Amino acid sequence: MDAAAAAAAEGEEEGEEGPPPPSPLMRSNHTAFIDDNTLYVWGGYQVVAGEDVMLPGDEIWLCDLDSGTWERREITGDDVPRDLAGFCGSHVNGTLYIFAGCDTVGYTNQMFSVDLSEPRCSWKHVTDAKGTTPSPRNKHTCWVHRDRLIYFGGYGCKTIGEVRNTSTSNFIVEEMSWAMIGNTLFRCWGWNNEVHVFDTQTATWTKPQTQGPAPAPRGCHASALLGNRGYISGGVETAEFDMFCIDLDTWTWTKFDLSCSPLGRSMHTMTAVSDHSLFVYGGLGRDGSTLNDAWQFSTVRREWTRMTHPHKDKPRVCHTASLGNDNDVVVFGGSSNLCILIDPVAVLRSPTQNHCRDVIIFQTQPYSLFRLCEDVIGKHPERFAKQLNWLPSKLRSKVDKRVSFFSNTTPVLTA
Repeated sequence: MDAAAAAAAEGEEEGEEGPPPPSPLMRSNHTAFIDDNTLYVWGGYQVVAGEDVMLPGDEIWLCDLDSGTWERREITGDDVPRDLAGFCGSHVNGTLYIFAGCDTVGYTNQMFSVDLSEPRCSWKHVTDAKGTTPSPRNKHTCWVHRDRLIYFGGYGCKTIGEVRNTSTSNFIVEEMSWAMIGNTLFRCWGWNNEVHVFDTQTATWTKPQTQGPAPAPRGCHASALLGNRGYISGGVETAEFDMFCIDLDTWTWTKFDLSCSPLGRSMHTMTAVSDHSLFVYGGLGRDGSTLNDAWQFSTVRREWTRMTHPHKDKPRVCHTASLGNDNDVVVFGGSSNLCILIDPVAVLRSPTQNHCRDVIIFQTQPYSLFRLCEDVIGKHPERFAKQLNWLPSKLRSKVDKRVSFFSNTTPVLTA
């Protein structure tokens, strides 16, 4: 059942129309990427009547970041990934890959792909891959490097045979989380710090042997790629906000020993914004609150810098952050008030969440004079009505898109 249907059903049960269904753009735990200044958004969930409702897998939403206009595109096929949560989405060479997650049956390690460059997109279930597929999992992340999808970490299940063949430093079994067949322990659930590689050219899985001080097993962390190094930070099962990187040629881990770090968090985002800089935003703090802070990490100086920004009223968790034009960080979706209550007995999540559909743009470098002029005219077209008529048609079209962008959205441009 999709979100709109769930909202309609709620109204029927109450015997009245009820509130209008939430916007299909409102979502958390989705995947997003930018290609040719277009933001693509797929999957995720909403909360309707206190229940998690997965969004349709047979559609993808596109936002033209020049004009701020949205378009829904249908994805056909018999292999639509449905009711999938905690998956990892990656975009490479025009194709979106969806790997693992949790569906209505349980944890999965299936992979799906869709070529978004085709006029009519269709899902394909990747069933002919060579090598050993990773065990079922969710809450993992991925680096895209040289046409390879390199997955790290996550939470999932392993058979007892797999656990016996896995180092205790690579898989931590969660207490009171296992399955029995009769009196025999059959399957365990837990966190891992494994690295698995899927070569998109040869459809082959491999598991490289890593070396160096590896991160502790975790999920709900954030990852980013700088050159040939994959970075990860934070996540569940980590009290501090640590930082690691792995050389994707030698498979050697490095831990950054930092004297001062941001508050420990999970479900945040980390985006590479220059050759030596990573941008972190939001997340769920160790105290269970949704965060609204932004930080930059210099991989050269190995230090954090807190960034000032004007939207302290826009905390985000389970959102996405993509690199846009001019090294802008484009944040979309997520929840502004995910509340986790922790006591010695249970971990409880607030049944109500404010899922977001706004686009927040962080400026991470000085803009060109042309970009500054575009934005000023876009925000105040009435001041330049006469001069706009003097522009060449191609430039006028571009400026008109900026006017549309600032009228259709309420972006927050931050320095």
